[in-house]
Amino acid sequence: MRMSLAQRVLLTWLFTLLFLIMLVLKLDEKAPWNWFLIFIPVWIFDTILLVMIIVKMARRCKSGYDPRNGSRHLKKKAWYLVAMLLKLAFCLALCAKLEQLAEIKLAYVFIPFWVLLIGGIIELGYNIFCVRRE
Repeated sequence: MRMSLAQRVLLTWLFTLLFLIMLVLKLDEKAPWNWFLIFIPVWIFDTILLVMIIVKMARRCKSGYDPRNGSRHLKKKAWYLVAMLLKLAFCLALCAKLEQLAEIKLAYVFIPFWVLLIGGIIELGYNIFCVRRE
């Protein structure tokens, strides 16, 4: 299950385009669809990414693998997994808020998003300063 960079970019653009088209149709009131249906391209894309991350993490855990060689890579994959789950939580909370399934304050909806952004900034800072030391 190895995808080339061009395939990954094309897949990303395709799902983004589908999501934006569906979003515009919903916002123009041309489509009476549920918000969860509007986010279907996002759910599919996230599912593909989660499967790829889990498969790559599982490969590192197989027998005969020396953990000293790739513990940093495993931590990075774990961060990617947490980031994807935070994004999923944000999208689910946003859809629930837009569909008015639950009375959630908008500030609470954005908590996973803010945690994701703070984690991304920490990861970026760590990568910048770690590279400069080496």
